[in-house]
Amino acid sequence: MSEQTEARDTTVSAVSELDGKLARLKGWLYNKRSSGKILFMIIRDGTGVIQCVATKNEMGEELFRRLDGLHQESSLIVEGLVHKDHRAPGGYEIQVKECRVVSEAWPDYPITLKEHGPEFLLDQRHLWIRTPTQRAILAVRAEVMRSIREFLDNDGFVEVSAPILTPSACEGTSTLFSTPYFGEKAYLSQSGQLYNEATIMALGKVYCFGPTFRAEKSKTRRHLTEFWMVEPEAAFMTFEELLDLEERMVTFVVRRVIDRCSKELEQVGRDPKDLERIVPPFPRMTYDDAVKLLQENGIDIQWGDDFGSPHETFLASQSDKPVFVTGYPTKVKAFYMEPDPERPEIVLASDLLAPEGYGEIIGGSQRIHDYDLLVQRIKEHNLPMEAYDWYLDLRKFGTVPHSGFGLGIERFVAWMCHLDHLREASPFPRMITRMRP
Repeated sequence: MSEQTEARDTTVSAVSELDGKLARLKGWLYNKRSSGKILFMIIRDGTGVIQCVATKNEMGEELFRRLDGLHQESSLIVEGLVHKDHRAPGGYEIQVKECRVVSEAWPDYPITLKEHGPEFLLDQRHLWIRTPTQRAILAVRAEVMRSIREFLDNDGFVEVSAPILTPSACEGTSTLFSTPYFGEKAYLSQSGQLYNEATIMALGKVYCFGPTFRAEKSKTRRHLTEFWMVEPEAAFMTFEELLDLEERMVTFVVRRVIDRCSKELEQVGRDPKDLERIVPPFPRMTYDDAVKLLQENGIDIQWGDDFGSPHETFLASQSDKPVFVTGYPTKVKAFYMEPDPERPEIVLASDLLAPEGYGEIIGGSQRIHDYDLLVQRIKEHNLPMEAYDWYLDLRKFGTVPHSGFGLGIERFVAWMCHLDHLREASPFPRMITRMRP
């Protein structure tokens, strides 16, 4: 049969390639309306939504009546002629010639096309992700993760896998999830960083990508108990080189999201033009200057205090680009961070704060490479020395200056999509009040 008479498989995102031709689309019924003789079906697949128009004359009385009686989320295989129509969602519609019902959905689909409260939607998260806005967020998330890998792979980094079960803390013992482990106690990983520091001695430049866990009893819109993080680490990398790497990677990923997911950004209400200003250089301020600025604007903070959400939000509001804050007090940062050689009371560390109130999206530092200083820091933080024997070995055998950072995927996606809460940036968010579905 010729191409004109035989339907070709397509997706909503690729339907324009078959303009004027027969196409076969597999998807789910998102919405419908009928005028008695014409049925307008909004069909969604994994790439978008499209209007499919079925007529009683074409379908026949029996099939038309069955289609008209279908409930939301029934699965279908539609064949028809692709037709350009600027009035239709996406600019194209399908004039249905044939339609096969794969599965009729039950009539009590819980997420109807009306407003629902956030807790109800989170209870139905396994179904909520089918809606166009949630699908768009997950598509942006996938592009963020793909682009990060693309950037790092092209920059000479090698992906490695860090364990999820660990014997020790990385970011502080107060936020560890513990679990029995064959007569011992193990912890869910807070970070793959310590293991990255081992693998850079074999591979030079590495990154790990995976879930991390923090038992923080926080109910803010910026926190989840389980989130995904990418953590690059490089041997011989100085602190200044680290900041350059962060800036280049963020710029690259933002550009990729704009180029590849502009429709998804628009779907979630984010104007892609808002992100086009994210180009180097990013403004920088020291912790000293940040504290002074906060105090001058009546915000309560003293030198030596860590920043909370209100502080980060104000500091980031000083620019429409991400802002680096550098030179944090040693006492508020992790045990492994290298002191500034000229001011040992601060460390060679930075946080990258996203604009629009999204807070820290990257935390990074140069790491301590001196054996004696690292031992001193472990003791100062009251950490069990035996748990870090292997980590100290890295300073015994071929130690070098090195640096790395962690970027939280959910916070980055929330910023990209201008979301109100991190929970929508995760397929199945975990919070202190939620472990289901």
